[in-house]
Amino acid sequence: MTQMAQGDASAFTAIYDRHAALVYGICKRILGDPAAAEDVTQSVFTQLWAKPYSFAGGNFGGWIARVARNASLDIVRSAAVRRREPEMPTDMPSDNVLEDEVFERVRAGAIVEAVKALPADQREAIEQAYFQGLSYREVAERMGAPLGTVKSRIRSGLRQLWEALHRTVAT
Repeated sequence: MTQMAQGDASAFTAIYDRHAALVYGICKRILGDPAAAEDVTQSVFTQLWAKPYSFAGGNFGGWIARVARNASLDIVRSAAVRRREPEMPTDMPSDNVLEDEVFERVRAGAIVEAVKALPADQREAIEQAYFQGLSYREVAERMGAPLGTVKSRIRSGLRQLWEALHRTVAT
C-alpha cells in the first residue's frame, strides 16, 4: 500500500490482481448483475487508486471487502429509491434547478465545516464509522478505546452535527 500511495502503478496492479476476484464476487452476489458488479469493482479500485490513504491499516482484504459490500449496497439502495420515486419528464426543466444546486452546495459546505469543528476524538470515530463503514467495535479497536466510549463519542458528535446543521438551516 505504501508504494501504491506513492504512485507506483505496479504496486496497484499487484493489489488489483490479488483482490479483484474477491471484490467482484462480493459485488456480483449482492447486485446479481455481472455488468453492474464489474462497474462497482472498477469504482472500488478507482477510489483506492485516487485515495490510497483511506486504508488506515489492518487487514486489507477485510477492508476492501467491506468497501465493495458498502458500494454494492449503495447501488441497491439508490435503485430502490429510484423505483419508489415517480419519474419526471426529462424535457421539462425544473424552475428551481439553480436554487436547488446552490442549496445543496451550501448544505455540503456546512456539513464539512461542522465535521471539522468536532473535537478530534468524535470526528475520528464518526469518520471511521460512517465514512469508512467500520462497526463500532472495529472503531473501538482502532482507536484503542472501550466500546462504550466510542459509542458515546459518536452519539455526542452526531448530536453536535445535528445542532450545527439545524442552526445553519434556521439562518
